[in-house]
Amino acid sequence: MTVVGLNEDAVAAWINGLGVGAIAPLTFERIGNGQSNLTYSVSDSGGGRWVLRRPPLGHILSSAHDVVREHKILSALQGSSVPVPKILALTEDPDVTDAPLVLMSFVDGVVIDGVPTAEKLTPEQRGAVGLALPKALAHIHAVDLEDVGLADLASRKPFAARQLKRWSTQWAQSKTRDVPDVDRLADVLQRNIPEQHEVSLVHGDFHLNNVIVAPDEGEVRAVVDWELCTLGDPLADIGALLAYWPQQGDEHVAGPFMASTLEGFPSRADLVEAYAHETGREISDVGYWHVLALWKLSIIAEGVLRRILDDPRNEAEHGGPTAKLVDGIIARAVSTAEAEGLS
Repeated sequence: MTVVGLNEDAVAAWINGLGVGAIAPLTFERIGNGQSNLTYSVSDSGGGRWVLRRPPLGHILSSAHDVVREHKILSALQGSSVPVPKILALTEDPDVTDAPLVLMSFVDGVVIDGVPTAEKLTPEQRGAVGLALPKALAHIHAVDLEDVGLADLASRKPFAARQLKRWSTQWAQSKTRDVPDVDRLADVLQRNIPEQHEVSLVHGDFHLNNVIVAPDEGEVRAVVDWELCTLGDPLADIGALLAYWPQQGDEHVAGPFMASTLEGFPSRADLVEAYAHETGREISDVGYWHVLALWKLSIIAEGVLRRILDDPRNEAEHGGPTAKLVDGIIARAVSTAEAEGLS
């Protein structure tokens, strides 16, 4: 069966020529629930495993899904305290691929990509894994940008304003219909921008699906999917984690991010408290970043829906977002803004 998005013979020849110990023949398999950059497992006849990343198929927005940039970020973080896969190679050779390809090491562990996976863990393991996430974020936000060579990764202008401008543009370019609440939320967020006190590395899409964990040890072995990484306010990452972290009793929740509703996982308040304890940061503005992350998540989901409509090959195994799901995220953003007193 042909793997969509790869010229398997050409890619296999490229990997075999890298000196990474691959033993022919190689096999490829699309993995993960991610619906932006595509991820593949590579296996050889000797039991070796690697991971490949490439941009989505078909037309993409000019600033999106830049795996060359992702390669730069991950290369810079090699040897840092941030747990990341080992970067092995990058190719843009048109004889190998129609889009950039990044090869990295396979990290053994568990990706809690849904309720069935989470149900295999004990409540104690779920609690330990959940509280490991703020610790991993603390390491990301402690990166010395000058030391790792990422000081010029992005603008240092106020982050919230940059995010609002960027994602409003993304919405205008990728929306499949008019949703007035998206524009209203943008206005609310613009009026309530908090003062920014520091600039750090920001992962930009930090949640359970984007970490590889060791449940028995309660640790994060690797943080993956760095395509939205930038420089900005570190609380933005906590806001994103909260946006992807439904808990029992929430309304307007559906879709693939339901694992955190199971017994044992910490509450959103527990995550914020753990992060504050790890970093000593003032977290009074985290509610704003939670709302902004939900607003941004709705735009990302709408963009995925647009890409699937434009090219069905981009659809992941479990399917993809629907207009109903996007509307549910927007409803959560509206109710969270109201609860936080943002108007």
